[in-house]
Amino acid sequence: MTKSDPNSKLISENRRARFDYAIEDDLEAGIMLLGSEVKSLRQGGSNIADSYASVEDGELWLINGYIAPYLQAKTWGHEERRRRKLLVNRRELGRLWSATRRDGMTIVPLKLYFNEKGVVKLKLGIAKGKKLADKRQTSAKRDWDRQKQRLLKQGH
Repeated sequence: MTKSDPNSKLISENRRARFDYAIEDDLEAGIMLLGSEVKSLRQGGSNIADSYASVEDGELWLINGYIAPYLQAKTWGHEERRRRKLLVNRRELGRLWSATRRDGMTIVPLKLYFNEKGVVKLKLGIAKGKKLADKRQTSAKRDWDRQKQRLLKQGH
């Protein structure tokens, strides 16, 4: 995403996902929203940390994603944690279905953002859950990389 473009903007990021899951692949999906939800996202009120995506009856859904209520839309507001339909093409949907059913993978939302055209997009990751030992290993590697950078900086 370019900083110069006023339309593209990161709304929400699931930073915990990369710690809890080993991300195998990712893809971009559209999301069906109401007008009050888009207005709320423009103000930056959302959270996708507790959410996940699921393939049900041949459709992809975002479950438990939070979008804050838009106060100006009193009568025509939206439900904050409603299920929202995600838009992907049929081939990607088939790939997601087989990854979750056959391979035991999980579909995890990584980022919610406005693209260059000002349209809300959701970056999904096809992930496998990490065990506690894997999490420790990731943490140890991150600490070692940090220590290595510190030592290299002192050397110069």
